[in-house]
Amino acid sequence: MKGTRAALRYAKATLNFAKEKGLSKEVNKDMLLIDKTISENADLQNMLNSPIIKSKAKRSVLIEIFGAKTNAVSTGLINLLIENNRLPILPLVAKEYTVIYDYLNGFEVAQITSAVPLSKKLEKRILKKLKDISGKNLSFNNIIDPSILGGFILRVGDKQFDSSVSSQLKNLLSDFEKNDYISKII
Repeated sequence: MKGTRAALRYAKATLNFAKEKGLSKEVNKDMLLIDKTISENADLQNMLNSPIIKSKAKRSVLIEIFGAKTNAVSTGLINLLIENNRLPILPLVAKEYTVIYDYLNGFEVAQITSAVPLSKKLEKRILKKLKDISGKNLSFNNIIDPSILGGFILRVGDKQFDSSVSSQLKNLLSDFEKNDYISKII
């Protein structure tokens, strides 16, 4: 994805500066707010990415939306991104900041993709098992994707465990294609 390396650098620098000021927790809340607000508003995303809209107008819109709700470090990040013509990566910076912040505080978010929504009882069992395995404080997001047919895909950090039916069917088909006897029959 375009701009992810730059977003990571801005996020690290912002976190370091926020830690020096003792505001890393408050800035994390701001980054969550910024990410949520931008991801839920297509018009705001289009405005940030538009080369036609002047930086001054973008700054005034962002200050109007986030100014009273965010602290000076977060507002300074927005101003810095505007000055460096990097405003379109603001949502990426916000996401990267929260990922780094959570990692440094021993907290991770797991992503579980399933074909159907998980029950509350199953969510509790999964969360307990994940805590036992990783030894970290975890939460998870359940993403519904009917295309996996059944089973689940678990992603924690950079590790992924794929136990989906669609993946198993693909592996089975691959095994069939490798087998000379079966490929002659088909």
